[in-house]
Amino acid sequence: MGQENAGLLDGPDGVARCFWHGNLPDYLHYHDHEWGRPVADDRRLFEKICLEGFQSGLSWLTILRKRENFREAFANFEFDKVALFTDKDVERLLGNAGIIRHRGKIVSTINNARRARELADEAGSLASWFWKFEPGPDERPTVVDLAHLRANPTTAVSVRISKELKKRGWSFVGPTTVYAFMQAMGLVNDHLEGCVCRAEVEAERKRFKRPK
Repeated sequence: MGQENAGLLDGPDGVARCFWHGNLPDYLHYHDHEWGRPVADDRRLFEKICLEGFQSGLSWLTILRKRENFREAFANFEFDKVALFTDKDVERLLGNAGIIRHRGKIVSTINNARRARELADEAGSLASWFWKFEPGPDERPTVVDLAHLRANPTTAVSVRISKELKKRGWSFVGPTTVYAFMQAMGLVNDHLEGCVCRAEVEAERKRFKRPK
């Protein structure tokens, strides 16, 4: 199978990686240094699930290139601060050309900040709550290839997390959004077989101390 059919793309250094970064410098850096590496920081987890919600209907690259604007607009995604936002803040954010000006997603982020505080109080931290859903080996494919990823935009685990979050009042957290969050935050390693980062991420996941 050729590189292209395997979902791999040689980078500027001649090394094979997952194809989706398209060798765009900022996207390549995100692929190599962030995507799939395990995260236990509540602020980063909250930021990511909110930005995945904003991505709905758009490309992640669009969101990535606006991420600093989002951080500035949403108090660096400190959820205790965002939880205090008011209708005045919603109008302020709707006037901010540096972010995605979608009222429903803005209101959702403020709502989810309030729900995040409740969830952190319930579980001890957001990280503890999310990581308890980490799929076991029996819930993971033997080989992570392009065909598998295309056939599985959601998983049983992402459906379960989505249902649990919605039950607690979260919004813009459908199973596809949740699975993208899981992939990015390292709850699974979906770097493709043959990607230079796959073994690195797997080693990092083995060293990672799961939050209790």
